[in-house]
Amino acid sequence: MRSLLVFLGPYKRQCVIGPFFKLLEAILELLLPTVMALVVNNGVARGDGAYVVRMGLVMLGMSVLGFCCSLVCQYNAARASQGFGTDLRASLFARISSFSYAELDAFGTQTLTTRLTNDVNQLQLAVAMLIRLVVRAPFICIGAIVMAMILNARLSLILIAVTPFFALLIYLLIAKSSPLYRACQGKLDALGTVVSENLSGVRVIRAFAKSSHERERFEKANDDLTATLTRVTRLSALLSPLTSFIVNMAIVAILWAGGRQINVGGFSQGGLIAYINYVTQVLLALIVVSNLVVLFTKAFASAGRVAELLNTEPSIVASAPSATVAPHAAVGQATTVATALVQFEGVSFAYYHTADKALEDIDLSVGEGESLGVIGATGSGKTTLVNLVGRLYDATEGRVLFDGRELRDWPLVGLRRQIGYVPQESLLFTGTVASNLRLGNEAASDEELREAARIAQADSFIEELPGRYEAAVLRGGKNFSGGQRQRLAIARALAAAPRLLILDDSTSALDFLTEANFRRALADSRPGLATIFISQRVSSIRRCDRIAVMDDGRIAAQGRHEELLASCELYRSICQAQEEKDGAAGGGTPGADARVRA
Repeated sequence: MRSLLVFLGPYKRQCVIGPFFKLLEAILELLLPTVMALVVNNGVARGDGAYVVRMGLVMLGMSVLGFCCSLVCQYNAARASQGFGTDLRASLFARISSFSYAELDAFGTQTLTTRLTNDVNQLQLAVAMLIRLVVRAPFICIGAIVMAMILNARLSLILIAVTPFFALLIYLLIAKSSPLYRACQGKLDALGTVVSENLSGVRVIRAFAKSSHERERFEKANDDLTATLTRVTRLSALLSPLTSFIVNMAIVAILWAGGRQINVGGFSQGGLIAYINYVTQVLLALIVVSNLVVLFTKAFASAGRVAELLNTEPSIVASAPSATVAPHAAVGQATTVATALVQFEGVSFAYYHTADKALEDIDLSVGEGESLGVIGATGSGKTTLVNLVGRLYDATEGRVLFDGRELRDWPLVGLRRQIGYVPQESLLFTGTVASNLRLGNEAASDEELREAARIAQADSFIEELPGRYEAAVLRGGKNFSGGQRQRLAIARALAAAPRLLILDDSTSALDFLTEANFRRALADSRPGLATIFISQRVSSIRRCDRIAVMDDGRIAAQGRHEELLASCELYRSICQAQEEKDGAAGGGTPGADARVRA
C-alpha cells in the first residue's frame, strides 16, 4: 500500500492544512455546549437578558468561524483528492500501456478497466474523507467524552462502560465485510466482461439467435454480484442503527442518573443540557466513524487491486534509449545487398498459462527486399511467430534478431517504428482517414498518404468519401466495410515507411483482383521492403520469394511454391484442398487465380 502513498506527496500541504482547519472547527464545536450551559445557568436561570444576548452573539461568531474553517478544509480536501486521483490514473494507465501481451492476457481487459476507473474513484473518495473526517470524527468523539468528564465524572462512567461494545461492533464489521468487498470487485469485473462481450459481439449473438442465452448469462452474473452486495450492505446497514442503539441507551441512563443528581443539588440544569449535547456529539461522531469504517474497508480492497497493477513489472522492458536505430531506406529504393533483416535462431515459445509450446525450434530468416509467405492450419503458430518480431512477446528459448541485433538490445520504440504491422482484425480509431493513416508517422505529408493509399488500393473509395482524407472515421471504423478497413490498415502501415511489413491474414476480405493489384503495386513501389505474408490462401503467397509451412508450432518445410509442391506433402494437400473447394464453388476462382498469375 505504500506505493499509493507516493501519490499524496505533491499534496502534503493540503493534507496538513485541511485537517488543521477541520480540527479548529471541531474545537469550536466542542466549546458550544459549554457556552450553552453558561447561558442557561448564568443568563436564563437569573433572568439576565443582556448576558443571554452577549453569549448568543459569541455562539454565532463561533459558528460562523467554524463554517469558514470547514470551507477551507473542503477546498483543500477537494484539491488533494482530485489531484491524487488524476495522478494515480495517469500512472496506472502508463503502467498498463507498458504491459506486454503476457500481462494483458493475465489480467484481462475488463479488470484493467474497472481498476482504472471504479477502484481509483473509490480511493479518491477515501482521500477526501481522510482529510475531512478522519481527524475530526475521532477528535470530536474523544473531545466530547473529555468535556463530558470535566462536567461530571460520575456520569462519564456510563460512556466508558459502552465503549467496549462499540469497539466489538467495529471489529466484527471489518472482519466480516472486508472479504466481501474484495469479492464484489471481482464479480464487478465478471459482469463487465459479460457486458463488453455482448456489446462487441452483438452481430454474432443475433446471427445465431443467442440473445436469450446472453440475457441469462448477464442475469446470472448480475444476480451473483447483487447477492454479494446484498450481504455486505446488510452488514454495513447494521452499523449505524446498532451504534445509535448503544449510545441512545447510554443517553437514557445518563438522563436517569443526571436527573437524580439535579434533585439532590449535585448537578445543574445547564450542565445536564451541555452533557446531553456532548453525548449527542459522541453519537454523531460514532456514526461518522462507522461510515468511515465501511468506506475505508472498500478503499482497502481497491487499494490492493490498484497496487497489484503498479507493482507488476512488465515482462518486456525496453533497452537503454542510447541504442542506435538504423535509418529507414528511402521509399522505393532497393537494397543492393540482401542481408538478413529478421532472423529466428532456435526459437521456442509458450504462453504464460500453459506449458505446451506454441512454437518450437524455429529457424527462419527474412532478407531486405525479400517476401516471405507463411501458411499452415489454424493454430499452427503463424500469428505467434510474427508477434515475436515486434516484441509483443519474448521468446522463451532461442533468440530473435532484427538487423543483426537481438530484439532485447533494441529500444522498443526504435524497433517498432521500423515494422509495419497489419493485424488480423483491422482496427481504426475515432478521427479522420488522415489521422488514422498518420498513426505511425505523424509527419507524413499528404502526398505520402496518397501514395500509401494508392499502393493499398484504398485511394479509389477514399476519393469518393465526403471530405476525402478528412472524412470521419467512427469508433472502430464501423462506417467502413471489412475490405475497406483492411485496405486502410495496410495504408496506415505503409505510411509509416517501415523496413519490414507484416500482413497477418490482412487481405482475407479483399477480392482476388484487388489483392493482386495491391501485390503488384507494392512490389513496384517498395522493392526494398521486406514483407511477411501470413495467409490461409495459397493464391496470396504463391508468388512470394520463399514460403514457410507451419505445422503444430514447427516449420514443416521452406521453399518456393513449385519446390514445396514437389517436396512437402502438407503444402501439397493444402493446395489440393483449396483447388477442390474452388472447383466446387463453380469455377469462379480459377479465373481469378489466372488474373493473379498474370
